[in-house]
Amino acid sequence: MKQQDFLTDPELFKETRSFIELICDVCNKNFTRRRSQVRRELKLIKGTHINTYCSQKCAGKGNNITKPCAKCGTETTKLLKEFKKSKSGNLFCSRSCAATYNNLHKTTGTRRSKLEVWLEEQLQSQYPNLEILFNEKEAISSELDIYLPKLNLAFELNGIYHYEPIHGQEKLASIKNNDGRKFQACLEKGIELCIIDSSKMIRFTTKGSEQYLKIILDIINLKILNI
Repeated sequence: MKQQDFLTDPELFKETRSFIELICDVCNKNFTRRRSQVRRELKLIKGTHINTYCSQKCAGKGNNITKPCAKCGTETTKLLKEFKKSKSGNLFCSRSCAATYNNLHKTTGTRRSKLEVWLEEQLQSQYPNLEILFNEKEAISSELDIYLPKLNLAFELNGIYHYEPIHGQEKLASIKNNDGRKFQACLEKGIELCIIDSSKMIRFTTKGSEQYLKIILDIINLKILNI
């Protein structure tokens, strides 16, 4: 009996005993596997088909998992042990797809993180008649996370990459150098740049984000009062 049968017929799986009869995907030999082991594997892959092998020799010839690429949907096959190392449970057909997907789903204070997207929604709702630019590059020829031209005010959300050598000391030094140039450029343009340390946010939550929103709102409201 193929493992796929248990995916399409859950009742069949419930009725099985301690050992399940399977067919090796490499040599087509019949063999048995403990029901508990099959259950763990099905839970791990969340219903996606994995290959089954009767021996280590056959496993060495296969032992892979096939899933759609999390970014583009292309059918992708990887070693099962490689898949198990993925905390997200995603597979990617290329490094390009992996980088694009991970950049769009970052939860620390980096470019277009979930925190920034959420803050954009909140600020646009709070100030519908105030011009607020996000990821603006023209003002100082470098990107500003949040920029309010009429108030000469800008905000930078600096995540953990701005404070710790996640990608090495050389990369951290480059980031800090860029931060310094950005701050100096704002001074020369008469823009007040407020740096918000969001490095403590490991995982995005609305409740955790409210503290950063409050800081921004307090500064903006104070600026408006002083106009």
